[in-house]
Amino acid sequence: MSYPVRDARRRIRAEHVGVLEEIDRCADRVAEPWDTARTTDPDAVADGLRATFAETGLLERLPLVLSDVVAATGHELPVEPVAAPPYVVVTSRGPVLRATIDPGRLVLRFDVFDIVRDAEPGKPPAYRRGNGVELGISLE
Repeated sequence: MSYPVRDARRRIRAEHVGVLEEIDRCADRVAEPWDTARTTDPDAVADGLRATFAETGLLERLPLVLSDVVAATGHELPVEPVAAPPYVVVTSRGPVLRATIDPGRLVLRFDVFDIVRDAEPGKPPAYRRGNGVELGISLE
């Protein structure tokens, strides 16, 4: 029996700790110049992350992580993933890696920013630097 989510999590924790650390450092760099603990500009967060990932070479490493994680699940990708949608998407919460494998779509989320919603209607959500990297893996 195959357990793709478990296998993916194990591979990331065993072989890609450096990538997790680099994602964390990049998020710190994005949040560092803010004059408060949060921002309401989702584009500044996502664009800042993408630019920092590109500058550090991390953006080009993420498709390799995806390929390796898929291989660890015992599946293969029909093509080599690239550092662009649908394989790699940099969101205002962090990078998301996606691959379609035999049992469904494997989604790896590396959340580094939290969304804080205001109780007051009409107020935009804020983005706050999370505590490290929250790894979320699902099979959809």
